[in-house]
Amino acid sequence: MSGMRDIKRRIRSIKNTQQITKAMKMVAAAKLRRAQDKVSQARPYANRIQGVLSRLVEAAQDVNHPLLETREVKHIGYVVITADRGLCGGYNANVIRKVNGQVKGRDDISLVCIGRKGRDFFRRTGQKIEQEYIGLGEDIHYGIAKEIAGEVMKLYEEGVYDEVHLVFNEFISALTQRPTQMQLLPIPAEKNEESAAKVEQDKAEPAPLYEFEPGMEAVLNELLPKYVENQIYRALLEAKASEQGARMTAMGSATDNAKEMIDKLTLSYNRARQAAITKEISEVVGGAAALG
Repeated sequence: MSGMRDIKRRIRSIKNTQQITKAMKMVAAAKLRRAQDKVSQARPYANRIQGVLSRLVEAAQDVNHPLLETREVKHIGYVVITADRGLCGGYNANVIRKVNGQVKGRDDISLVCIGRKGRDFFRRTGQKIEQEYIGLGEDIHYGIAKEIAGEVMKLYEEGVYDEVHLVFNEFISALTQRPTQMQLLPIPAEKNEESAAKVEQDKAEPAPLYEFEPGMEAVLNELLPKYVENQIYRALLEAKASEQGARMTAMGSATDNAKEMIDKLTLSYNRARQAAITKEISEVVGGAAALG
């Protein structure tokens, strides 16, 4: 009987856990829809400003701007975006693994950590952390990205960093999140995907001429900081959508696993109960036979 009581107690415990994971899956699904909408709205602008700015940087070779300055790389900064909480599968581990493989054992690299999970891991491993941002919440505002971008640009302009990379999970679908790394500073003068596909065609055409009003430096002074802010903002939105997708998938799997465990334990309980009843019947029959 004690074995049956233990099984019933375990079934109740797993059912309670199943209710929690099911509720978390539903909450993550609702948050995912909102986060996915924001990503869909942010991507076109981010891609367009990246393409336009790349062409402008190519055209503005004679302009000296701190965010375009390429210098000898003595110190590298990584802006690492993770979540504040767990229970989202391999979401945090994938980004941490990608960064850790590049920074482990090096003293010329330091981090700007966004999210408690990444901050805690790299603090335990003794990696230098220049700045940390935790508890950003579910609703990512542009002001948050602007604050982070301002600090990153300041570190770069002051020479603390000679190169800055942004690492985050790019949202592909609820089932797929891709760890992504991109160079943030100095702003690379690279062709976007659309123009890169037409390189041969571009060679046969005259180079485009740009007219800057009120002037080249004034335009770049306005656009370059906005570019950095927008890339960080987009990365934050991608990371948030990826987090909710990963959490929804993980909690869905946990709910399914709980159901499977409950079914197995219920079968074990029924077998134990049947064995107990059979034993009682055997004892009654044996007692009756002894009396007879």
